[in-house]
Amino acid sequence: MATMRDVAARAGVSAKTVSRVFNDDPHVLPETRAHVEQVMRELNYVPNILATTFRSGKSSAIGVAVPDVVDPYFAAIAGAVDDVAARRDTATLLTNLGNDPARERDILESLLSRRLAGLVVAPIGTDHSWLKRWKDSTPVVFVDRAPIGLSADTFADNDEAGGYLATRHLIEHGHRRIAYVGDMIHLSTEINRLAGYRRALAEAGITPDDTLVSVYVSDRDTTQAAITRLRALQAPPTAIFSANARSSMLLVYVLPEDELAVVGFGDFPMADRLRPTLTVIDQDPGQLGRYAAERVFERVEHPKRRLKRTTILDVTLIERESCKVGHPPA
Repeated sequence: MATMRDVAARAGVSAKTVSRVFNDDPHVLPETRAHVEQVMRELNYVPNILATTFRSGKSSAIGVAVPDVVDPYFAAIAGAVDDVAARRDTATLLTNLGNDPARERDILESLLSRRLAGLVVAPIGTDHSWLKRWKDSTPVVFVDRAPIGLSADTFADNDEAGGYLATRHLIEHGHRRIAYVGDMIHLSTEINRLAGYRRALAEAGITPDDTLVSVYVSDRDTTQAAITRLRALQAPPTAIFSANARSSMLLVYVLPEDELAVVGFGDFPMADRLRPTLTVIDQDPGQLGRYAAERVFERVEHPKRRLKRTTILDVTLIERESCKVGHPPA
């Protein structure tokens, strides 16, 4: 593989001149630029990006860290970030955080140590104050979920409004015993969706019942255990608000078709092909990803802007069939 020194020797110029040509320095004479570019083509020269990054302290990549890279929602966020980055000739480094909050810091610090231009992260941890030492050198933008213990740019859905819309919709179908099924309750998404659920109940004059709340539902076993517990209550629920798409997909495996009405937070592929089709609170993960990536580049271009902003996107309810089944009280 040809090096910068090889190009310089063939062209009869210094390696510094080759670097200036590659970086589009306006002070290079047009005839020199044309000659060096011709030699680059002849030698099929590809610059050593890692070396360039090390010397300049600037990266040609931004990082994306999400809980699950194969989850359609987070995959859409990552894809949108990559689209924005590609238009700026910037690579994307994608990593999977998983579901263990204790591992988040190690994973993110490993990513940040690569001298990224910026980082987009959908967090899973319980403390992000340690990121303060990275903020001056690397813009960090949070997406879907707000950080804990850190002031930072954040793009999220209106989770409280979504929880409220879903629960109110079930109330309008006659249900008063409505269960909440969710996952990591320390996350801002779940905190706000649970708050919306409780607000809708209170507005309808329904006293919230904590026995109807099931959290840390993350796989088939915990989903089955939650449904078994709810069924065994003296006054079992007639409907469920599922607080995230993963919980909704898991419920498909354990609920008979017509046993309980369900509204889920977050659409997903095949939700409109289930029997019954699933009523959902719809989000736009692509828009979240685009906004987050654009904010990263804005921070790169204007590093002295200190104001951190939180942007909340609206959500909507898509009514299908699952909200109409079950047996609400007469």
